[in-house]
Amino acid sequence: MKSKSYLILVLLSLKSFAQSQKENSKTSQDSIKKEMLKEVVITASRISETFLRSPISIEQLKSADVKNMGSPSCFDAFENLKGVQIITPSLGFKVINTRGFANTTNVRFAQLVDGIDNQAPHLGTPIANALGANDLDIDKIEIIPGAASALYGMNAINGLANIQTKNPFEYQGLSIQQLTGVNHVGNIDRFSPQLYTQANFRYAKALNSKIAFKINGSTTGGTDWVADNRTDLAPTINSSTNLYGADNPAFDEVNSYGNESANRKTLTLNGKKYVVSRTGYRETDIADYNIQNYKGDVGLYFRPKKGHQLAVTYKGALINTVYQRSNRFRLEDYTLNQYAIDYQSDIFQIRTYLTQENTGKSYNMRSLAENMDRAFKSDDQWFSDYTTAYKNAINGGSNVANAHKTARELSDLGRFQPGTDAYNQKKDELVNINNWDYGAALRVKSSLFHSEGVLNWDKLFSSFFKKIDAQLLSGFDYRTYIIVPDGNYFINPVNSSKNLTYGKTGGFTQLSKDLFDKKLRLSATMRLDKADYFDLKFTPRITAVYSPKEEINFRASYQSGYRFPSIFEGFSNVNSGGVKRVGGLRIMSDGIFENSYTKASIDKFQAQVNSDINTLGLTQAQAIDKNKAIIQKNPYTYLQPEFVRSFEFGFRGVVLKKSLFIDADFYYNSYENFIAQVEASIPNTKDAALIPTSLYSKASQSRYRLWTNSKSKIYNYGGSLGLKYKYNNVFSFLGNLTYTKLDRTDDKDGLEDGFNTPKFIVNGTVITENLWRNLGASVTYRYQNKYDYVSFLVSGEVPAYWSMDAQVNYNFKKPGVTAKLGGTNFLNKTYYSMLGGPSIGGLYYLSLTWNVGKI
Repeated sequence: MKSKSYLILVLLSLKSFAQSQKENSKTSQDSIKKEMLKEVVITASRISETFLRSPISIEQLKSADVKNMGSPSCFDAFENLKGVQIITPSLGFKVINTRGFANTTNVRFAQLVDGIDNQAPHLGTPIANALGANDLDIDKIEIIPGAASALYGMNAINGLANIQTKNPFEYQGLSIQQLTGVNHVGNIDRFSPQLYTQANFRYAKALNSKIAFKINGSTTGGTDWVADNRTDLAPTINSSTNLYGADNPAFDEVNSYGNESANRKTLTLNGKKYVVSRTGYRETDIADYNIQNYKGDVGLYFRPKKGHQLAVTYKGALINTVYQRSNRFRLEDYTLNQYAIDYQSDIFQIRTYLTQENTGKSYNMRSLAENMDRAFKSDDQWFSDYTTAYKNAINGGSNVANAHKTARELSDLGRFQPGTDAYNQKKDELVNINNWDYGAALRVKSSLFHSEGVLNWDKLFSSFFKKIDAQLLSGFDYRTYIIVPDGNYFINPVNSSKNLTYGKTGGFTQLSKDLFDKKLRLSATMRLDKADYFDLKFTPRITAVYSPKEEINFRASYQSGYRFPSIFEGFSNVNSGGVKRVGGLRIMSDGIFENSYTKASIDKFQAQVNSDINTLGLTQAQAIDKNKAIIQKNPYTYLQPEFVRSFEFGFRGVVLKKSLFIDADFYYNSYENFIAQVEASIPNTKDAALIPTSLYSKASQSRYRLWTNSKSKIYNYGGSLGLKYKYNNVFSFLGNLTYTKLDRTDDKDGLEDGFNTPKFIVNGTVITENLWRNLGASVTYRYQNKYDYVSFLVSGEVPAYWSMDAQVNYNFKKPGVTAKLGGTNFLNKTYYSMLGGPSIGGLYYLSLTWNVGKI
């Protein structure tokens, strides 16, 4: 009887609650219409325009929205946006990408803070949000999925994110935020549960109507996710001798370093050919997973008269985390500093900034592993000992598999063991040797200087442009990179005593015109860029927006874009494990392309020679002569800029009595001169008859990894659908679906950079605001299907995964404190967002934010 009474009481409560929400529903529907119609964006066209009438796809994330998501920070919340893919090489380092060709150093996607590029100069890409704004200072974030080169000219051919911060004149007061969490829950890896902390503060003050300032600071500390993928990257390399799995003497785990192809030899043992690798070290044994990042900024703002503002800012960051390129790195005492001056008015804007980078005491984990092995025993000595030990084991009655294991154990006697004093002393020595043939140090100092200006002709000559109902915008930019040659990562091949410089100058003009009583808006943009080592490049953009009424908008655009090689792609000069990575500019790689043979053909040739010796009983000379036609000359040549053409169609509108917002887009891209890498070798002989023999042995060839252009024409296409439905003042739903597809045609040379993008990504979020008094909550479901991942560290298939984020928040109005209790990957179902990276588990946190003033 009691249970029935409780049931009746619950039903009556729900009925009352539903009636109250129904009364408020008209207000909520009007509010979503107002929100979508009046919201202003800038990034899409570099002028203020309403969100609905933006001529290209643009996503927006407000700091207030993040409070209602399970993400612990604004940067993490990117993953909830339509069209956005996040890959996670580290808990302290996440990479944003849109529309395919993702990798851990995504040079095709630009990231700005208040229009200022926050990239690390020598990388040509940001280190996550290391130099970005902290959550308390973020006003909103605008993301352009797709080419943005015509307006920004910064190689933004995949997309661009612009983080807009709070102006101290409008947002004054003190804010303090403390987030405390825990990860590594449930014994999913080598760690017990670990503490994760993030502290942010912001203070802004207007001294009067003309002068204001703000100060921001942030610290992040915790224990990184662990990379411990033990899949063998060379499972069939000894298939002709039936050695697989743990019996494979060339066993190469994904996250084990020092046993890669450069650390192998083909040994002749009892008449058979075996590929044998050095033992190497697992990342879990040698990595430092401690995260300790700091960043801060200070800005002084001056308004000499109405509509004018001068901003002088400084940003700094100190980074200690794991970072991933072709190899995994430990960033230690890595610093970034940025100085900027920005003057804005209604008519013009001019901005200049300098970014300085110092890699500090950072090091390459692969080089550490392989040179730790070599410090114990040289390659020649180790392989000689292995040969002797194997033969002794066979003579003692061991079978082949056990003889290989015995040979490794005996050859490794006395090897440096992680955790011992001897290992730690040797590690301290190696991480400070700036030569990857002997050490592991990453020692780079670089700078980026940038100046740009924009002029609004329609504001300067307002009466004329009002008559013709048009807008005219022009801009210029100049950028130069300055690299200090370190003798390992970078050299100056012309003058070793001088810094490397690499500059670019560009400009654009954009004309926009409203027609048919402002129902049709057309715009055209033309951009010119001239970079060192390359000819002048033209980049046009044409857009059209048709709005039969204010709530309904159709858009179409065509744009093209160039990506000039980054500093690393153009100028690198790195010796790593017997392979020299060389920039693709002629100044760096002159003569290598013309005289080399592709690694792919050499690997196939070597494998077939070994197979013929082991299975057919041929001599080495006979097998080499039989298979020499497999070897192919390197068909590639020196770097040219990458080029993309992009067509896009979309719809954005408010329907269903103004309660449902819809944003849909479809795009089609074609790429030419796609920048990628090829491995090739030059035989150490000029006698054509001896070239096959020279290329059979790694000891008699010079090996290179070269940046070049694919000969393929590459096409990709896709689309996305985003929905926002507000049921009433309490409940709302956000959902999106992204589809991305790679289509290769023409010359399929296999040199394309990894597409590395799932075909489907789905996000769905249910939000309740003011569910009870000031209590809110949300749940987010995220899914992406399996996809192929290609990189020089590892290639293979990333499994499909789904995850859930959840949070509850409560606003204590009197003390001005907001509490948020939540978790990402709430069910702790571990997954990989990429190969070679870490396994990602759940992160659970409590965040407290205290605001005093107009924040």
